[in-house]
Amino acid sequence: MTPRLLRIASAAEVITLVLMLANIATAHVPEISSLLGPAHGCAYLIVVVGTIRHAGADGRAKLLAILPGVGGLLALRRIAHRHAH
Repeated sequence: MTPRLLRIASAAEVITLVLMLANIATAHVPEISSLLGPAHGCAYLIVVVGTIRHAGADGRAKLLAILPGVGGLLALRRIAHRHAH
């Protein structure tokens, strides 16, 4: 998986989570939850599988990717840190 796709999926995961929580905290419109829930789930799965398949991901990055919400961003940070050194 390309790093660009992994970055997009990580951002989508965080954005959909924030929007779902905002929806629950305010109006709680079921249609919004029905739309964002599967989108968040797909983004999460893409992040996890993409990180596992990424050549530069070590075991810690793969474990970080499993964390819901921010795991993708943390995994990307870990991968970038490893490439810098």
